[in-house]
Amino acid sequence: MYVTVNVQVAIAILLQCNAMLRLPSTLVSIYSVDKVGRRVLLLEARVQMFASQVIIGILLATGMKEDKDISKGMAIVIVLMVCTFVSAFAWSWGPLAWLIPNETFPLETRSAGQSVTVCVNLLFTFVIAQAFLSMLCHFKYRIFLFYAGWVLIMSTFVLFLLLETKNVPIEEMIEKVCRQHWLLKKYVTDSDLIDDEDGDAYADQETGKANGKAHHNSQL
Repeated sequence: MYVTVNVQVAIAILLQCNAMLRLPSTLVSIYSVDKVGRRVLLLEARVQMFASQVIIGILLATGMKEDKDISKGMAIVIVLMVCTFVSAFAWSWGPLAWLIPNETFPLETRSAGQSVTVCVNLLFTFVIAQAFLSMLCHFKYRIFLFYAGWVLIMSTFVLFLLLETKNVPIEEMIEKVCRQHWLLKKYVTDSDLIDDEDGDAYADQETGKANGKAHHNSQL
């Protein structure tokens, strides 16, 4: 009974920390994403997320031997590391997972691409949420080292493959970003540039129509 109450209190504290940190951390992302760039936020958060997962795993491995409870000081450090992870995720991988795909897909496939992105994101969120408790029971403290390994994989992808879209108009992605990327430039063809120019013309046309309607309405 005592253990159950302690677990419930710990969960309540973590949920409160989660709720308190997510909003201000997301505001940090909104303010800084166009100033420092997407890659910088993701790579900076990588350090916090990886370190917090590893520290939690080590503390649990050393502090819960022989079925003994961890000390109060160690529990406080674990809560602080959870808060560190939550804040780092909330200003990087959380919001940017929705922003970056929307900026990188071409105009012709953006709707379909974003639909697939949302579907995959929510699917894996569901899978991780359902599997976490079972994995925690089997892996114990190793579950945090497991997730730390995935943070490294994600960061490697960002470092070598992710496109930086800071201050780049959507219509100029191919010319200014894809053609400068060390890997994608091998696959960008002249037809892609023509399609990009067509997209620019279409966007200008739609802008002109919108301005014409606004002018007409003002005259009325």
